[in-house]
Amino acid sequence: MLKEATIAGGCFWCIEAAFNSLVGIVEAKSGYAGGESKNPTYEQICSGKTGHAEVVRLVFDEQYISYREILEIFFTLHDPTQLNRQGNDIGTQYRSAIFFHDEEQQATAQAIIDEMTQNQVWDAPIVTEVTELFNYSEAEGYHQEYAKNNPQNQYCNFVVMPKLAKFRKTFSSKLKHQ
Repeated sequence: MLKEATIAGGCFWCIEAAFNSLVGIVEAKSGYAGGESKNPTYEQICSGKTGHAEVVRLVFDEQYISYREILEIFFTLHDPTQLNRQGNDIGTQYRSAIFFHDEEQQATAQAIIDEMTQNQVWDAPIVTEVTELFNYSEAEGYHQEYAKNNPQNQYCNFVVMPKLAKFRKTFSSKLKHQ
């Protein structure tokens, strides 16, 4: 059965590239969610004034990957203790957030955060928002599969590719192409 999930963990180029390589992920698309307006542009998002986060919307097959597994992987791809930033990417558009699609997803997200907090997985408090998906729109076409299509980009070379290399090593058994 196909389901959807929407997550935000900094720049969407890295999150999207990682999830597109996983077995069970039918589609990963960069987009925007959680802001005040409908259908904002990338330039508007970058201003930090719309309230949107850069997100990745996933279509996944539960037969191959569960929502819980998606969130467990999500928490390895970014630092959920950084408020409104990921490394040098600063602003509310880079916040850590889980935009749930139903009450079951909300409960699962909150349970994982509670477990990580109780087990002191992170040295600082987790600031990941758990909120219902609203005002979602797909990002412009040039953002889709950006890291794959723009290997010469400096940001991709210095930020995205090292994260993806670590991700691929950690989750090699879950990758589509081994």
